[in-house]
Amino acid sequence: MPDLFDPSPETENHHASAHRPLADRLRPKSLSEVIGQEQVLGDDAPLGVMLRSGSLSSLIFWGPPGVGKTTIARLLADETDLHFVQISAIFTGVPDLKKVFEAASLRRQTGQGTLLFVDEIHRFNKAQQDSFLPHMEDGTILLVGATTENPSFELNAAVLSRSQVLVLERLSLADLERLAQRAEKELGRALPLDGPAREALLEMADGDGRALLNLIEQVAAWKVDGKLTVDALSKRLMKRAAKYDKSGDEHYNLISALHKSVRGSDPDAALYWFARMLEGGEDPRYLARRIVRMAVEDIGLADPQAQHLCLQAWETYERLGSPEGELALAQAVTYLALAPKSNAVYTAYKAARAAARKTGSEPPPKHILNAPTQMMKDQGYGDGYAYDHDAEDAFSGQNYFPETMRRGAYYLPVERGFERELKKRLDYFEKLRAKRG
Repeated sequence: MPDLFDPSPETENHHASAHRPLADRLRPKSLSEVIGQEQVLGDDAPLGVMLRSGSLSSLIFWGPPGVGKTTIARLLADETDLHFVQISAIFTGVPDLKKVFEAASLRRQTGQGTLLFVDEIHRFNKAQQDSFLPHMEDGTILLVGATTENPSFELNAAVLSRSQVLVLERLSLADLERLAQRAEKELGRALPLDGPAREALLEMADGDGRALLNLIEQVAAWKVDGKLTVDALSKRLMKRAAKYDKSGDEHYNLISALHKSVRGSDPDAALYWFARMLEGGEDPRYLARRIVRMAVEDIGLADPQAQHLCLQAWETYERLGSPEGELALAQAVTYLALAPKSNAVYTAYKAARAAARKTGSEPPPKHILNAPTQMMKDQGYGDGYAYDHDAEDAFSGQNYFPETMRRGAYYLPVERGFERELKKRLDYFEKLRAKRG
């Protein structure tokens, strides 16, 4: 009979495994076990093609947390018989990098390649990123970088030109369900949740597989009778905060979504993205500024009232603060989404700026220059100027462009909203100008 106080190696291994975090115990042993990321790992996807051809290039994995960047990098090293080295840009300095490169060089001399996985690679400065280049070029290392930020903004062009960027996506609810089933098999029991509560748990993970496994580990440890409902689950678990970096890629993605929803005249989508940014902790004053910009850029003179309403909403927010003042901003977003759209002035402004850069220092025509001195009068300043108020219809039709420049036509109003009236005025003046030569 075995001694209960002298456990066998099998018992010790079972206890050691049980105390390992669930995310570690479920780490895939091969690329075929990775859940999701078919767009990268599939047979005809970039990594699938590279592995079949036996030619793996340096890579940059771009995607949100918890989607498998580290796991895939480690498995790539196993698949290609490369020594796996993992560092984090947060904790690694120049001396540490030198040691990594020296060790990789020694390995290379013995015929062993190195896959260097750099987590948060975007946190390295330009000089640190440049230090990878010679070792990438001579084959000392195969670089696999991971970043949650847009590589085109955060990584050196030289590093990007020597790497292939692969986009890893947040896990779908179906992916998360597969992961939950795998976790239940590992735990040896089903989660004590009814259907809606199980779906709520998956949604709490927000596309992050590691976060889901942490949540499952908490739920599995509870001693409960029967199955928990959504309300019971919500009381026991705090909802995971949405991923949102006010200075990072998510910030620009969401403000772009808000702006394009307004431009696309979809008030529901616009309010959704507005709410997403507020829920993520965005400064309402930043949103107020961007809302005014939308009024100027996308509504313009099709509805001159839009800009005033947005400024009033901003002022209302400043007077009321949060959360009451945010309702005024929501009203402005809704108004803009439903307002007639025109970027005619925005387009005209850009065209006028381009013409101004092209024509340089061309002077105004002399007839519209003031002549406060006799010498200036002798030079022809003001000569022939027609005072518009004295002309028929208060319109002289004179030329106001430089004499050597062809007349520009920049403002082209649309047949929407108030600009329809402005187009009538513009056409009217064009006819008078043609008539008066």
